[in-house]
Amino acid sequence: MPKKFRVGVIGAGIASRHLAGFSWNKDLFEVPVLCSLDEERGRALCDEFGIAEYTQDTEALIARPDIDIIDICTPPSSHFDLCRKAIEAGKHVICEKPLFGSIAEVDEMRGIVERAAGPKLMPIFQYRYGSGLQKLKMLIERGLTGAPFLTTIETHWWRGPDYYAVPWRGKWATELGGGLLGHAIHAHDMLNYVQGACAEVFSYGATLVNPIEVEDTAALAVKMQNGSLATLSMTLGSRKEISRLRFCFNDLVAESILEPYTMGRDPWTFIAGTDEHQQRVDAALAGYEVKEDGYTRQFELFHQALTDGSEPPVTLQDARNSLELVTAAYHSQRTGQPTKLPIEPGHPLYRSWLPEAERGPIKQD
Repeated sequence: MPKKFRVGVIGAGIASRHLAGFSWNKDLFEVPVLCSLDEERGRALCDEFGIAEYTQDTEALIARPDIDIIDICTPPSSHFDLCRKAIEAGKHVICEKPLFGSIAEVDEMRGIVERAAGPKLMPIFQYRYGSGLQKLKMLIERGLTGAPFLTTIETHWWRGPDYYAVPWRGKWATELGGGLLGHAIHAHDMLNYVQGACAEVFSYGATLVNPIEVEDTAALAVKMQNGSLATLSMTLGSRKEISRLRFCFNDLVAESILEPYTMGRDPWTFIAGTDEHQQRVDAALAGYEVKEDGYTRQFELFHQALTDGSEPPVTLQDARNSLELVTAAYHSQRTGQPTKLPIEPGHPLYRSWLPEAERGPIKQD
């Protein structure tokens, strides 16, 4: 029988999705306690998912010797301190996106994890486990796509005033960014997951849909390190919500479905350049082994990593790649110039991409 890891969940918003993922992996995980400052929502989740204990004491939860994993589902501004406390207490950590508020914090957390010498930290990027995207990864690994040329990604969703009635949303200090960071980040992770890291970004950003501090519309042009190009568009002002990913390779075009929140799932289309190559692609796709997707699959793979000592399925480097894209986009928007990556300590936004007026004290080495 596999070891069953005990999880303490912090937060009562997106935590419902996590709890569904754990419930599909009952042989691998159990959740005996949930912590949230919102008692009504927290206790409701406990009732819904059969969680025995509700608490508001984060410190006591992290210190509990019977908890193996701390699952952080709180607003973004709290992520770094909670991750640090949990790792230093010897716990494995799962943390929602966006992971942290700067590239510097990602690099600092890498050092904290290395010094702890045992606990693993896994950022959440569950969209990459949809069967459609996984099929594309398989075709790339089998050499059936050819060289990459262009990727286009559209994240066109709707968020109205009710969404921003939640006090921490739409504010630099607590949400840390706008649609680029909190909404399109999953689709942009899928770009990095397929094509690798970015090399240069040019971006326009604007606040057009709601009276908020952060951007709700953006357009990006990207050079990838592998030599291909990408265009990314994001708006929270699309009355018809869609997400679309389209990958053009020398031998193949792959295109996602348009469902806004499940665009990684089947049925994707894979169109080859010749009938002969289409037969090879179709034969490979016919042999694809269907697995769980979303949080369920990411948690399953995390259990495997904890069991065999391997890297988590999503790593700190994956989170760094994603946040570098966001950082570069914000820098380009403010300077009107392309921004090269990677973002290193000498970059003006390395320690924070927040506008200067919104920055608190920035930690120094």
